[in-house]
Amino acid sequence: MFRPKLPAMPQPTGIVTPPAVSEPTTITPGTPATPPAPIAPPSAPASARPTIQLTPGTALALVGGGTAVVLVVGAVLVSMLLAVAITAASVAVCALVVRSVLTSQQRR
Repeated sequence: MFRPKLPAMPQPTGIVTPPAVSEPTTITPGTPATPPAPIAPPSAPASARPTIQLTPGTALALVGGGTAVVLVVGAVLVSMLLAVAITAASVAVCALVVRSVLTSQQRR
């Protein structure tokens, strides 16, 4: 009852390919290796994706979107900072009241 139950290893699904077999090669010291023949660089194939053209309207939309994102993130961060400041001030006021109550009780 108190022994942990180990999950069974799942069996592989789909097509399982056997590991690639590499054949060992012998290296004899002292024999110079022949350098491989230089390969001509392949020509760049034509891209299937269209190029993006940045028109003034799209640039204006991108700038407007970026400005909106910056303003929203800034407003969220400022509101979080304000919430922390208000919470800290209220905790400080509560601490002053509690200290005042405790010192007035000790004087009586």
